[in-house]
Amino acid sequence: MEDNKNLIFRQIPSVDYLLESSPIKRVLLTTPRSLVLRAIRQVLDDIRTRIERTQMGDELPDLGLNNVVDQIVKRVSILSQPRLRHVINATGVILHTNLGRSPLSRRVIAGFNSLAGCYSNLEYDLRTGKRGSRYVHVEEILMELTGAEGAMVVNNNAAAVLIAMDTIAKDREVIISRGQLVAIGGSFRIPEVMKKSGASMLEVGTTNKTSVNDYESVIGPDTALLLKVHTSNFRIVGFTEEVGLEELIALGKKYSLPVMEDLGSGCLIDFSRYGLKKEPTVQDSVAKGADIITFSGDKMLGGPQCGIILGKKEIVSAIKANQLNRALRVDKLTLIALQETLDTYRYEQRAIRQIPTLRMLCQSYQGLCRKAKRLLNLIGEIDEDNLSIGLCDGFSRVGGGAMPLEELRSRLLCLTTQRIPAHYIVESLRSHGPPIIARLEKDQVLLDVRTIQEKELKIVAEAIRKTAEKGTERIS
Repeated sequence: MEDNKNLIFRQIPSVDYLLESSPIKRVLLTTPRSLVLRAIRQVLDDIRTRIERTQMGDELPDLGLNNVVDQIVKRVSILSQPRLRHVINATGVILHTNLGRSPLSRRVIAGFNSLAGCYSNLEYDLRTGKRGSRYVHVEEILMELTGAEGAMVVNNNAAAVLIAMDTIAKDREVIISRGQLVAIGGSFRIPEVMKKSGASMLEVGTTNKTSVNDYESVIGPDTALLLKVHTSNFRIVGFTEEVGLEELIALGKKYSLPVMEDLGSGCLIDFSRYGLKKEPTVQDSVAKGADIITFSGDKMLGGPQCGIILGKKEIVSAIKANQLNRALRVDKLTLIALQETLDTYRYEQRAIRQIPTLRMLCQSYQGLCRKAKRLLNLIGEIDEDNLSIGLCDGFSRVGGGAMPLEELRSRLLCLTTQRIPAHYIVESLRSHGPPIIARLEKDQVLLDVRTIQEKELKIVAEAIRKTAEKGTERIS
């Protein structure tokens, strides 16, 4: 077997031979040499790997020039595509971190069209003709919507927590309940962020029970801050006790200590009015008197990735003056997106209709049934020997670390087959242009219509028809 492998290795065409071949020379007429060279090397590496892994009785790769060139041409096509691409989310996870979380509204995209390709008054005061602050473009509307005294924006919520604690509690103690030491996605960990800020963490209580007395018993001369973290991505149930924000604020006033609340995924709308579980709103936290509040702009808010900081004017001003702010500041595209998103919130029903994340969260089951039926009709008649399609009930998830226990009743397309392995269907949909990301559960491929946009229904229908037509053909 080893002798056969060595013989086959010697038959692999060289890079120079392929570059001089007529088919590749034709490709080079329209494609940069560096890209073709990269494709050739990748294909040859794949061939070597396949030969190396070949076992007795396995089919050996076809090393004919035409076959190798076909692989190179396909690889050139793949490498020519942008790495960051439009994909269709059929998973039912609304805030899918791997898929970019919140899609932005048409209003935001219109804002990009009008401002992104032009100069703007990013840091220019049109009234005085002098240098201005980039924060003014969203500061006033954040204060208007929430009732906060001051506001600013940094590049994500981890940065918001970092700069706030660096400003308020550097080289001093921050008291936090053990039940709130959250980790989001493996990269955002409250203890690690505290450490980076220069603050030292003082844990109180137990995982499931923390009382006001636990906080009060450790307050000392080095205490700088009382911190409350919303456990966005998990819930502790059963025998539990948690200190409410009002109690913590009362304790803070007693000892002249500021209270900070990290909401994680901040809400400006009370979703319990739309059939979802009650989540704390930013306005509630402001009204209760939290000194500093931090939350994400790209989760439940439905805007761009950023971290929003609200609170008492003097503390927000101190955070703005922190030298870290230069490293964590947002660019004009983020500010455009956030400005347009926040303006939509001035009218709640308009926000529900226009902001994709809110629209998906609040979609009714009846509406989803109609949407699924439309998709089924768009697919039309297909060869059921290759692929069988039906409708079934299921559940969507909020995702993004928000509302972890919330299950949203939804309507799904179920794809099953006796001829094609289920993973083949998933791969076929993923190889479509644009790629469609589905769920695979117990040999069923599921597509949740909640997260498929209306404009994407025809694309999904076409991809399913093509998958059915392929039958058992091998995905290239």
